[in-house]
Amino acid sequence: MSATTFATDLPPPALELRQVRLQRGRTTVFEQLTLPLAEPRIGLIGDNGAGKTSLLRLLCGLEVPEAGQVLCSDRDVHAAGAQRPRWVGMMFQNPDDQIIFPTVVEELALGLQPHGYAKKEAQARAHDFLAQRGLQDWATRAVTSLSQGQRQQVCWLSLLLAEPQSLLLDEPYASLDLPSQARLAQDIAQAPQQVIVSTHLLAHVRSFSRVIWLEQGRIRADGAGTSVCAAYEDDVRQRIAALQP
Repeated sequence: MSATTFATDLPPPALELRQVRLQRGRTTVFEQLTLPLAEPRIGLIGDNGAGKTSLLRLLCGLEVPEAGQVLCSDRDVHAAGAQRPRWVGMMFQNPDDQIIFPTVVEELALGLQPHGYAKKEAQARAHDFLAQRGLQDWATRAVTSLSQGQRQQVCWLSLLLAEPQSLLLDEPYASLDLPSQARLAQDIAQAPQQVIVSTHLLAHVRSFSRVIWLEQGRIRADGAGTSVCAAYEDDVRQRIAALQP
């Protein structure tokens, strides 16, 4: 089967934050953040702690703002209930925070539940999907037998198979070797869904039509990937130079 065969009556995604305030303990992560996210490919860059992961978690409903709204095609993400996994899905930076089931095929089949497939049919489709990618031998493997990079690939494959309208990827290249990075980049380029990628590896988002540079919960720059990545790199060079004796 193809990973893009599900019919849907949902409109094209247009994620948006409106006047969002997010508080974590005594720390204000975002204050009155308004951010429309309609482009098919969007990169998120910035230092650790800039708010990239928090932004993704807001968009997929894992964080609830103290004020403001998180919308998908003008519908409240946090009120979506069982529909939400069809609207937006997230791939975590640490696959062990995401994977639930003991075998690869069971984990992939989980993502098909929002589409109404019974357990056996979902697992059959997961088997077919793995075979299409030359990974049929992974189907019955225990997740614990896989490397960190392989587990990260399982999370990506599960997201691809589940087919939410927007794919949110938090540092997806961090544990991957070069061949796996290339395959993931190819998958992202070919995916029909909107893809939002948070990464420190700027080469993977430099060609995106839009990249957002976050700094301490604020937007430092927002524009074409080439210019925003270059500005961030220049800023890092200046900060490093300022530390030299």
